[in-house]
Amino acid sequence: MKQKKTNAARRLDELKIAYRLMEYTVDEEHLDAVHVAAEVGMPAAQVFKTLVVRGDKTGVVFACIPGDGELDLKALAKASGNKRAELVPLKEVLPLTGYIRGGCSPLGAKKNYPVYMDASSNSWDEIAVSAGVRGMQIVAAPADLQQATRAVVASLTF
Repeated sequence: MKQKKTNAARRLDELKIAYRLMEYTVDEEHLDAVHVAAEVGMPAAQVFKTLVVRGDKTGVVFACIPGDGELDLKALAKASGNKRAELVPLKEVLPLTGYIRGGCSPLGAKKNYPVYMDASSNSWDEIAVSAGVRGMQIVAAPADLQQATRAVVASLTF
């Protein structure tokens, strides 16, 4: 069965960045990254979730952090040049990004929002991020994903 390409995967194709797609069964009750990691057979710290955050100066940014991590909003605010940052309410995620909860990717969103990636990403040969739909992850080298998203790498978790 041929996998359907997502905008996120097409973006990596355009940049000639190597990646692989991993599909998994979606459980509507468990959309969290820890569950996804178990489904794809990777440690939760290697499967990065993409959170949509609004800074008081910059507006919307993406924070990519390990699936088992907790976002430090103060650290993100500092890294992104904001005084304050807060998670965007769930109802605003789809209109802002084109993505739904459990399928939010730092690649291929409706707008090119700034991406901040947790520094722990560099301790892995490859990490997974959402491919932009529930049930599919993109697995690639952290440096390649950082290049593709123009990510700023910083310590973003507690």
